[in-house]
Amino acid sequence: MKKILVPVDFSECSENALKVAAKLANEYDAEIIALHMMGMSDAVLTNTQTKEMLEGIYYIKLAQKRFKEFLNKDYLKGLSISDTVYNSTDFSEVNPFATEHNADLIIMGSHGSSGLSEVFVGSNTEKVVRHSEIPVLVVKKDAENFTFDNAVFACDFTSENLSAFKKAMKLYKSVNATVRLLYINLPGQNYRSSKEMESRVKDFLFNADALARLEDVIYYSDYTVEDGIFNYSNNNGINVIALPTHGRRGLAHFFSGSISEDLVNHSTIPVVTFKI
Repeated sequence: MKKILVPVDFSECSENALKVAAKLANEYDAEIIALHMMGMSDAVLTNTQTKEMLEGIYYIKLAQKRFKEFLNKDYLKGLSISDTVYNSTDFSEVNPFATEHNADLIIMGSHGSSGLSEVFVGSNTEKVVRHSEIPVLVVKKDAENFTFDNAVFACDFTSENLSAFKKAMKLYKSVNATVRLLYINLPGQNYRSSKEMESRVKDFLFNADALARLEDVIYYSDYTVEDGIFNYSNNNGINVIALPTHGRRGLAHFFSGSISEDLVNHSTIPVVTFKI
């Protein structure tokens, strides 16, 4: 891990993301790129009339001043960090910016107050998650002591999740994480016997070029995928949950059933997404 991108709006959420970035940058000698999406109109930036031109310069200088103040933190001292003001409010454009700058990871903060799918839907974080070809780590609180040490990757072990799985294992390998693969078995028409689950997992791992072992797979039964992921993670000291995401369809396509609102609200485990 060499470069970490942190979109910054000067809020508490973006500072939470910055703290995690600082922790990882210290641990892996990585560079932090702080990005602020300013979103001024081209008319203001290109207008040669004095009033509009001065207005554009004023807002650019103001953003730069806020950046200088925002990045003046003890936990950032000694780190390689650069700041960029990008003239756009469309957070789907974070992906090409991250790709252009060879970022290995994007870290964003989120309130995430009403269920896992709502952490992303309709928010700037959701737009980044949907469009990013680069892993996106979402933190919901002050997680200055964040670590990748104890991680899970949750999916249904179908072939469409192979690309996301390979990306996740590449990231986890780069940070020497201990990874467990999580299969949530559901009641009703989605229920599978132990033999059926094991057969599906074997096929998946074979096609994944043996990036993980059968012994790394956890079979966990619950009423919904969401409940299974969080109940297992909360009860087993998991530090980060990895999930595949389907691009424009977002995370909603991955999940099924209802979400236990209280459970998700009280889960503060960071989530990292990998695009299928």
